[in-house]
Amino acid sequence: MASGHFFWAIFYFACLCSASLANNAKVNFREKEKKILDQILGAGKYDARIRPSGINGTDGPAVVRVNIFVRSISKIDDVTMEYSVQLTFREQWLDERLKFDDIGGRLKYLTLTEANRVWMPDLFFSNEKEGHFHNIIMPNVYIRIFPYGSVLYSIRISLTLACPMNLKLYPLDRQVCSLRMASYGWTTADLVFLWKEGDPVQVVKNLHLPRFTLEKFLTDYCNSKTNTGEYSCLKVDLLFKREFSYYLIQIYIPCCMLVIVSWVSFWLDQGAVPARVSLGVTTLLTMATQTSGINASLPPVSYTKAIDVWTGVCLTFVFGALLEFALVNYASRSDMHRENMKKKRREMEQASLDAASDLLDTDSNATFAMKPLVRHPGDPLALEKLRQCEVHMQAPKRPNCCRSWLSKFPTSPFKKVPCLGRGQCSRSKRIDVISRITFPLVFALFNLVYWSTYLFREEEED
Repeated sequence: MASGHFFWAIFYFACLCSASLANNAKVNFREKEKKILDQILGAGKYDARIRPSGINGTDGPAVVRVNIFVRSISKIDDVTMEYSVQLTFREQWLDERLKFDDIGGRLKYLTLTEANRVWMPDLFFSNEKEGHFHNIIMPNVYIRIFPYGSVLYSIRISLTLACPMNLKLYPLDRQVCSLRMASYGWTTADLVFLWKEGDPVQVVKNLHLPRFTLEKFLTDYCNSKTNTGEYSCLKVDLLFKREFSYYLIQIYIPCCMLVIVSWVSFWLDQGAVPARVSLGVTTLLTMATQTSGINASLPPVSYTKAIDVWTGVCLTFVFGALLEFALVNYASRSDMHRENMKKKRREMEQASLDAASDLLDTDSNATFAMKPLVRHPGDPLALEKLRQCEVHMQAPKRPNCCRSWLSKFPTSPFKKVPCLGRGQCSRSKRIDVISRITFPLVFALFNLVYWSTYLFREEEED
């Protein structure tokens, strides 16, 4: 009998335990969250207009820790000096008025989507030009309230920010673009922004930019003082390095090719006027168009950029090649005029010699006998013998290397023979020969000075 009562007692206790477990399993924690939210945010219990207290409940400033995650950087515009960035912005602070019971650790945090339900820091981006939130499919924002009163605010935003640039070394430059965040109305006596400890700024992996590379980023503080007080400020400096390969292919190599093509006119015959003029004018216009296209993609600044030096010198070389032909053409016509004058003078001397010979033939025999002993001023045979005597009597001159090399070129436009002496060579052809050497040497020297100067200045800035 006693054993039967004991059995029923155990059975009754087991039924009670199973009922209790069933009731616990039916607990709706979403309902619990609603009750807790109504409890801590109900009317007359929480005022979102009042800032939280300081550390450890003191009357000090509220501390807000900030961290950001850079999702993408879409463009960096040199003309408007701005850049566009998309990021996830997070703020975290302690508000002891929002403490709640976590039901034995079962509620990790409460989630809100309405930012106006709790107090929010009045942070703004001081160098912002444009910005917008993301609302597809739902607003990309949430607020998490933790049991000990900590509040985490996270939002996804896109910003267009100002980025003042120094383009003196363009396109061999590096640019520093900042992201500045500050309090708008609360001074440092009420609100202080701090970077989150550990890793306050994160950048998405495999970040690709069309013409730049993100080398590194630095976090810092930029508190500002105005007539109304001192305001807390945070900033991130993003260091971008311009990709030079694009400009090498699109600007530097084509400019070099245009300069080299302009030198082809030095190897054309000086009589090919249409070919040399069309070549010089075409390269000059192409170089001018290239320069205009480069300047159109840059803002008008008061200082000289590295690309301005390059295009200016290349344009000077192309223009110099065109002027060289003008000089060659003038020298050629001058040589032709001088040769014509010499030819006329020789014809006049020959005519006077012929007339003198006719007069001598009619003279007496005594005069004729003395004829071989008299040297007439225009006698070509006597002049040739006299020149040979003078050549044998002159002291031997030291050979000139440059003159010997130049004498290998047939620079006489009237005789297909090399230059033999002073006054027999065409000045126009000599100008072409000298230009074939001078222009490439000077351009190579310019390249040496240009690249060594600007690459060294780039290292100094690093």
